[in-house]
Amino acid sequence: MAERTAQTQTELDDVDVTSGSACLHITTMNTSGPVEYFILDGLKDRNVLPIFFTVYVSVLCGNSMIIYLVRTDPKLNTPMYFFLHNLSFSDIVYTSVTIPKMLSVILTEVKTISKTGCFLQMYFVLSFGLTGRALLTVMAFDRYVAICNPLRYTTIMTRRLCILLIFAAWGFGSVMVLPSFIWATLLPYCGPNIVRHMFCDHSSVVSLACVDTTRNGILSLTNALIALLSTFLFILISYVFIGKAMRKMSKSQQLKVAGTCVSHLTVVCISYVSAFFVYISYRVAKFDPDVRIVIAVLYSVLTPLLNPIIYSLRNKELQNAMKRAFCRCTVASKTSRTVPSVA
Repeated sequence: MAERTAQTQTELDDVDVTSGSACLHITTMNTSGPVEYFILDGLKDRNVLPIFFTVYVSVLCGNSMIIYLVRTDPKLNTPMYFFLHNLSFSDIVYTSVTIPKMLSVILTEVKTISKTGCFLQMYFVLSFGLTGRALLTVMAFDRYVAICNPLRYTTIMTRRLCILLIFAAWGFGSVMVLPSFIWATLLPYCGPNIVRHMFCDHSSVVSLACVDTTRNGILSLTNALIALLSTFLFILISYVFIGKAMRKMSKSQQLKVAGTCVSHLTVVCISYVSAFFVYISYRVAKFDPDVRIVIAVLYSVLTPLLNPIIYSLRNKELQNAMKRAFCRCTVASKTSRTVPSVA
């Protein structure tokens, strides 16, 4: 018996040394019990590491700059910048849920993630992605009130209403994804446990369940369509009313209104067009898996990356706030270097 055990151990050692893939197959194709962890098997090219790192640092710096300016500059104490502040915070959290794990997987090649960690990542990706759309909807409503009811703007967009709108946006993103998320966690996972993605994407994880997931897919698709179409519809209605109001304005007023709306409209278009392409990539069966992963990753970082750039380039108030912040930092630096003279 001891000889048989030793022989078996020797055979396993040989498999481990000569065929790493065979060892991976043994550990990942666990059909004897429930899956305890998942393996993220997305892009294998290490050359994307500096790209992801640069993008993540840019997202952190750009959105942190907006948060700092809004919180420190009194001239940015308006509802529009209050909502932009929340959007920047949402973008930071949204990218921080996924990109650090991507970088870790590429850098260390440790691709495992616990089952609990995977589902938490899935929930936050779904929730913060939808919260960003809800915040864009709130910003569209703010533009509608400012342009269509300028004399009543301050009485309508009170501090209390702004806070209620923010809570509604965050609540919408947190609650709307719960049915799909809870159903995904209740599914049995008994192997394989290889997620063909860079993070715990809902569709990629649910496809690993040991049962038929057709109903789960229908529920997820319905929730996604309701969430995306409802927010897009509210944004569209807001800009229809804005367009009608602009027709009654002079040319100079129209240019001024267009200048205040173009940044928001650009971000909305990028956000929803990229979401459409992600939807198409998952619905087309013959779509290349690596291309699908690239599209999904771009979707998760594109809007958070471009938000600060678009708003900074198109918004003179933010540009002036950056200049004032730079001047304050310069003055503070010179003051700190001044050594008081001894009488």
